[in-house]
Amino acid sequence: MHPDFQTAYQSTPMADVRNKVLRNTYGLLGLSMIPTVMGAIVGTHMSFAFLAGSPIIGMLLIMAVFYGLVFAIEKNRYSSLGVFLMLGFTFMMGVLLGPLLQFALKFSNGGQLIMTAGAATSVVFFVMAAIATTTKRDLSGLGNFLTVGAIVLMVAVVANLFLRMPAFQLMISAAFALFSSLMILWQVKTVVDGGENSYISAALSIYISIYNLFTSLLQLLLAFGGNRD
Repeated sequence: MHPDFQTAYQSTPMADVRNKVLRNTYGLLGLSMIPTVMGAIVGTHMSFAFLAGSPIIGMLLIMAVFYGLVFAIEKNRYSSLGVFLMLGFTFMMGVLLGPLLQFALKFSNGGQLIMTAGAATSVVFFVMAAIATTTKRDLSGLGNFLTVGAIVLMVAVVANLFLRMPAFQLMISAAFALFSSLMILWQVKTVVDGGENSYISAALSIYISIYNLFTSLLQLLLAFGGNRD
């Protein structure tokens, strides 16, 4: 047998491209946390009374801005403008943490629970990312399951805007925590396997999963461990 030097030559550049995309994805994710924290600080000092007065209209406006920015980022996924749009998007997402953080800080251990949720989110991310980069299993089938899960969760969120059932909200939060964890696994694995060649798109999708994971964990911690004394 003779070694296939042509195959080896072709696979090495492909591996280099994948590693570069993954490195840039992690770099942009890390950078995105700065405007997120800045936005969260701003959000904790803002009044969100308009959301309490008209929650459905407020949610529709937020969703319009959210998807508008996501569309703009994806439109510029291969340019430096996409990076700046991504940073603006993460600042806005930080601001939108305001109502949840304000609610959390009303608890005597609210600050501790926020830190715990952040730490738990980091642990889940690193564990899922480590699994995605080391496993040899084909996880492409997980995408179909997650697509169905996303539809079910969106329907549940919209339904609870009208039902406003605390127990149902906790179920949604738990489901989002699991869903977001699996999304991180699948998204990182997609980059590792070469299925995503834009680090901006990869960072955006992973960031949204991290954001949803954090908010879900914080809501669960507040429900089961919050101390109002």
